[in-house]
Amino acid sequence: MTSLTPELIAALALFAFVSSITPGPNNTMLMASGANFGFRATRPHALGVSLGFFVLVVSVGLGLGGLFAAYPVLHDILAVAGGGYLLWLAWKIATSKGMGMGKAGAAPQTFLQAAAFQWVNPKAWAMALGAVTAYAPREHYVVNILIVSAVFTAINLPCVSVWTGFGVGLRRFLDRPAVLRAFNLTMALLLVASLIPLALELIGA
Repeated sequence: MTSLTPELIAALALFAFVSSITPGPNNTMLMASGANFGFRATRPHALGVSLGFFVLVVSVGLGLGGLFAAYPVLHDILAVAGGGYLLWLAWKIATSKGMGMGKAGAAPQTFLQAAAFQWVNPKAWAMALGAVTAYAPREHYVVNILIVSAVFTAINLPCVSVWTGFGVGLRRFLDRPAVLRAFNLTMALLLVASLIPLALELIGA
């Protein structure tokens, strides 16, 4: 039993699509991974993003969001940790040597790495909090949280896969080392730019 109406589910689906398809840390990294490693090698990364986000939404819905509301410093600590991790990932992308076709040390993110990243991804937290607060009625709350999480995940996976496909589509243009380096540097800078809203929030701007 659930109190989610068809109209509410439709609104949730639209929110999930818009927030999942627009640029962000996950999509930037998936695009870079698709370009460097190909679609098949990047599939675990994409699955980790979507299923990791599912767990995040369920966790937020079942009380983690309340914990951060009670102790805001915990959210700030997580945000700083997430920002630092994103900067490290940006450096790794920027210094990538070339197409990751069996090169030593060159590998896309694993399923577990991508799933764990959602916990320090500022955009993922904003999406999870928005989904839970706006689209999960209090009546039959636990069931509603599971439905919201499932709907979001079902829409999120195709969206992030599209970004992987964008990267794969660019592979034929990136076969020259100089062009690939320029692409990876651009992706790294976009990843750093995605931290600007988080930085402004932390400094109180």
